[in-house]
Amino acid sequence: MKKIVAAIFALLPLLLAAQTTETLDPQAGLRLSATVDKKITRGLHLKLEEEVRLDDNFTSLERLQTTALLRYKVNRYFKVGAGYSLINGYSSKNEAFKNPRHRLLLDATGTYRHGSWEISLRERLQFTHRTGDYNPYQNPSTAITLKSRALLKYRGLQQWQPYASIESRLYLNAPVISATFDGTSYYTSDGQTTGDPGWFISSWNGVYNNRIRLSLGTDYALSRHNSLTLALLFDINNDKEVDANSTGTKLKSYVSQHSLVGWLTIGYQYSF
Repeated sequence: MKKIVAAIFALLPLLLAAQTTETLDPQAGLRLSATVDKKITRGLHLKLEEEVRLDDNFTSLERLQTTALLRYKVNRYFKVGAGYSLINGYSSKNEAFKNPRHRLLLDATGTYRHGSWEISLRERLQFTHRTGDYNPYQNPSTAITLKSRALLKYRGLQQWQPYASIESRLYLNAPVISATFDGTSYYTSDGQTTGDPGWFISSWNGVYNNRIRLSLGTDYALSRHNSLTLALLFDINNDKEVDANSTGTKLKSYVSQHSLVGWLTIGYQYSF
């Protein structure tokens, strides 16, 4: 019994430093966007989009995002695309824009239509690069994610095209946390003592699903060249937040945050 109690006390720092779970209150936000879709040649389109996001129950600016996307229709069933987004996040706490992030995206979409129903499957690979000052032991310099979406649309109405979709986001290079504990000290993989007890980041090859998105909306054709999109988005998030020291030798906390965010989306598109 004495040995068991001693082992528990010896492992207590390890247990306290392990991943904890935090559930955040549901939030609501607003997304406003304006898009220009230009046909360059048969099957090739250039899309430019500006988006504004408000979060914290519509009370604060979350980001401004500018996207350019080039898409090519290979045949009636298959499209490929490549694009770039400039993300200017806004800090309501500091009342200033953060260092911008640069995002490269590559996608492939398969579409099948039967009668008035259309189903599409899209895979999108994203590389989001951070700029400015940040702790490289809390986030990778370039986050890699894979977004998989299935969308069902009904085209049997004249102006309205209602749709529903589900999308998952897979984080491909999340931090991997590991440590070796002998009862008194922690050691790195090469056997060197790290000092204070703690967890340690060993690599950036962790993979987990950090979001499921459900969407219900409709496209509405105002005229031949003008259309509106109205939708409700529900993001079910599972983000693992890392707080480490500046040398990467000790992890202060590792928290799995669960949250639900509802978005009202209003978009305008001009096509020509």
